[in-house]
Amino acid sequence: NIEHERIPVKTPNMNAYIESFHAILEDECYSRNEFRDFAEAYQVIAEYMDYYNTRRRHSSINYMAPEEFYPGKLQGSLW
Repeated sequence: NIEHERIPVKTPNMNAYIESFHAILEDECYSRNEFRDFAEAYQVIAEYMDYYNTRRRHSSINYMAPEEFYPGKLQGSLW
C-alpha cells in the first residue's frame, strides 16, 4: 500500500523528508562509490538501504538505529 505523491514543481520544502533523505543518500552512498555498471550500483545501493533502514543512527529517533528503536519490528522490509 504505497501511494506515489507528487508535489508542485520547484517546491522542495513541501517534501522536506525525502529531500533530506536524497541529500543523505548522495553524501553517504553515491559520492563514495564509482559504479562500473547498473548491477553494481543496484547491489551497493541495496546494501546501503539495508544499513540506512536498520543500523544507521537517525536524529529523529534520538540518534538510535532503527533496529534499536524498533526491536523485533523490522522483518518484512521492502529492501
